[in-house]
Amino acid sequence: MTPQGKPAVQARPVDADEPWMRELHADTGYLLYRLGLRSGQLFNAALQESGLRLRHYALLRYLATVEGAPQRELSERLGYDPSAIVGLVDDLERLRLVERRPAPADRRRRIVVLAEAGRTYLRDTDEASHRVTEELTGPLSAEERETLHTLLLRVAKRDEER
Repeated sequence: MTPQGKPAVQARPVDADEPWMRELHADTGYLLYRLGLRSGQLFNAALQESGLRLRHYALLRYLATVEGAPQRELSERLGYDPSAIVGLVDDLERLRLVERRPAPADRRRRIVVLAEAGRTYLRDTDEASHRVTEELTGPLSAEERETLHTLLLRVAKRDEER
């Protein structure tokens, strides 16, 4: 049931032999979109126990690579709306996974810093992340997985340069 009390629509298996499906599967952009959706679903399900979502995880992962960042930088680097960043940081701060601190160069400014509990959380979720990747790339050999990763990095880098 949906929150409105209506029966939930069950996803039906899609017949890949249908002409419209062959056309969609011929479109690489569509396949990337579908894989991105599936990846997000699997990852969010893996994180569900902690109450966090993929956006929280991405923010934590970014903070693990820097010595703190202003919220504007988080918005720009992660591609999230600035108002969404405020809510994500608030959530993570309540859980004591991040802290807002004065910026070293300008104490009037605040930066977001990964707390020790955030580092622990990331270590604890590494296994879930690997399981999701394994499920998504299961049909590929180790060499194909490496090639896919390399190609996706190249596409992502070009996208970031724009």
